[in-house]
Amino acid sequence: MYQALLILAFSLIFNQINLSAQGMFAENQMKVLRIPRVTRPPKLSDFLDGVAREAELIVTDFRQYRPAALDGKPVSQDTTAFLSYDDKNLYVAFICKDNPKLIRARLAKHDQIMSDDRTMVNLDTFHDHRNMYWFNVNPYGVQADGATTDGKGSGMSWDTLWYSDGKITKDGYITMTVIPFKSVRFPSQKKQKWGLMLGRFITRNNEFSTWPYVSYRRPNFVQQAGDLEGLEGISPGRNIQLIPYGLFSRSRYLDTSLEAPPQIRTDSESRIGLDGKIVLRNSLTLDIALNPDFSQVESDQPQTTTNKRYEVFYPEKRPFFLENVNYFVTPQQMFFSRRIVDPSLGARLTGKIGNWTVGGIFADDRAPGASLNVTDPWRNRHSPVGVFRAEREFRSNSQNSSIGVMVTSQDFASTLNRVYSVDTRVQLLPNWIFTGQSMASNTRLAHGQRLAGPAHYAEWRHHGRHFTSSTRYTDRSPNFHSSLGFFRRVDIRELGHSTGYFWRPEGNIVQGFGPGITGSINYNRQGRLRDSAIRPNFRINMTRSTRLFLWVEKTSELFNNIEFKQHEGGVYFGSRWLKWFEVNGQLKGGTSINYRPGPDLSPFLGRGLQGKMGITLRPGPHLRIEKNYIYSGLRTYDGSGLSGVARGSVVFDNHIVRSNVKYQFNRHLSLRLIADYNAVLTNSSLLSTEEEKRIGLDTLLTYMLNPSTALYFGYTDLYDNLKLDPSTNPALQRTLFPDFNTGRKVFVKLSYLFRF
Repeated sequence: MYQALLILAFSLIFNQINLSAQGMFAENQMKVLRIPRVTRPPKLSDFLDGVAREAELIVTDFRQYRPAALDGKPVSQDTTAFLSYDDKNLYVAFICKDNPKLIRARLAKHDQIMSDDRTMVNLDTFHDHRNMYWFNVNPYGVQADGATTDGKGSGMSWDTLWYSDGKITKDGYITMTVIPFKSVRFPSQKKQKWGLMLGRFITRNNEFSTWPYVSYRRPNFVQQAGDLEGLEGISPGRNIQLIPYGLFSRSRYLDTSLEAPPQIRTDSESRIGLDGKIVLRNSLTLDIALNPDFSQVESDQPQTTTNKRYEVFYPEKRPFFLENVNYFVTPQQMFFSRRIVDPSLGARLTGKIGNWTVGGIFADDRAPGASLNVTDPWRNRHSPVGVFRAEREFRSNSQNSSIGVMVTSQDFASTLNRVYSVDTRVQLLPNWIFTGQSMASNTRLAHGQRLAGPAHYAEWRHHGRHFTSSTRYTDRSPNFHSSLGFFRRVDIRELGHSTGYFWRPEGNIVQGFGPGITGSINYNRQGRLRDSAIRPNFRINMTRSTRLFLWVEKTSELFNNIEFKQHEGGVYFGSRWLKWFEVNGQLKGGTSINYRPGPDLSPFLGRGLQGKMGITLRPGPHLRIEKNYIYSGLRTYDGSGLSGVARGSVVFDNHIVRSNVKYQFNRHLSLRLIADYNAVLTNSSLLSTEEEKRIGLDTLLTYMLNPSTALYFGYTDLYDNLKLDPSTNPALQRTLFPDFNTGRKVFVKLSYLFRF
């Protein structure tokens, strides 16, 4: 069956190559804009009051990137951008016509406007056709910024200091974006030539329109930008940033370390530190963090962790590791920054030198030594961590390729881990891209044993407006190990393929629909089948961010030398049909493996059910209320093969409920309240996991002028279903209700940006 699937997939691929070669649209003529220099900076009030400006470049020809059935359809609402610059700043104003009652926007914190109507300015300052800074502003003037790299994606990990304003008017809204040249990197040249892309998002229509015209028919987004000329005699100048911070916290917590019996402790901490940023030769940035506070202000999204075979992934949220994160992205995740838990020193160098991008990180992590017993000679010792990345880009007007190398290193006590990698991204045809990576690791374990092994990855991918296809091969030896990477398993040789076709009809409600299919087959190095899967699916996209996704799946999985045949079906639905109400939900069920069976039991199949439900209310521009529920459960059935166990017996139920209330007083001041409930209800005879119940409370008051200048007041409280009684053995025992306080913390944190 799998061989037939792959033959069919390859047939579709090569048919599409012929169709692409015959029917590829004509290359857009590169559009060039010339921007004027002004001596009087424009202001938002000029556009509100109709005051004449000194000079400006006017752009009106915005075309839909999505969801237009016809490529390049004009924007549905009149949109005009006005550009100018002076010695210090780039100015971009947008006049966006619309019905004010239909505009979707709210007051929010920095970077939290991605579901709002908004305007966009993208700048390819090195004109390398691959990397862009982007700046978004909503009708209230709230900012979001980030960076995009073709082949690596887009994210909000990059932050800088810039200025914005916005105003809703009787016939739409106006935004103003002011970008200091000191806030971006660009070559040291008298005359600059930048890539430029302007855009507008109309969320109720799922609409994103750009200048110049950008098409799904080409796989690279940045590569389709226009040219901005006329920037002369500008420089970022001296750019040194110092961000000192101070933190004070008072904690009460349950200490369950091995050094003493469990007991309640109290602790006070005062910490000061410094983040510094120095720009070298306009294009390289050196970041230094002394005694940084790497605690998370933002809360992780809840996930089900019960009965999981592999490690659960939590995304990085700490600013030091997020900035310029694309410099360290490879096809396989060699660097997962959350492996560095608590460094006392951090340094990062990133930037561009001609066609090269380079990046390096050094940190000394205190966490490995802090986790050891007091009698261990390596107690409180640090673990040095190093990461180096270099990438060479090869580009033309129609293609974008690269080759890169990367090294990661971590030492602690007598152990070490080194991983070396070379990777490439080659655009062979306009819509076909090859990505490959080869790695080798060298590891020394605590007892002196050495392990070494390779790992390889290759992908052949097609991206088009209708047809998508991806064929992947992953090979990791049993002795491959990466202490700083994120690899859920080794000893695999896996071939996977996915194919889909998407129709884009021209209509008022349905904007796209189509089928897809994914499949994979995986063997270990001994040639034994480890797992295989086949998953047909169907999706429908509708206006107002309404999506429906259906799938069925059949899998075979080898676990503990037992082969399990499984099946599953599921549905996802999400919609923002009303501007004040959002809903999304997922439900899937079928058979599932019990990976952690109870005493004297082997792993067995059960009937599994998983579901998620989320509701968001926006009663006004200041208030946002979110309610989320996650469920995961497992029951026995006739195919479980358990004697003496009734059909339908509970193996476990996991309920997670989160309530999140956010109130934005103005663009700078906000209050967030989170209440979590997590209950893991288990049958101890069928699952070797304790029954747990936890209630968490999280309050955060934030005053933020910009991402680097902020004041935080925080309070957290945790309650577990535990009882502490030193006279019993064990001293900690589970109870029915989560009424025992296991953690309470109050903290104040202040950081301030000094810029020279």
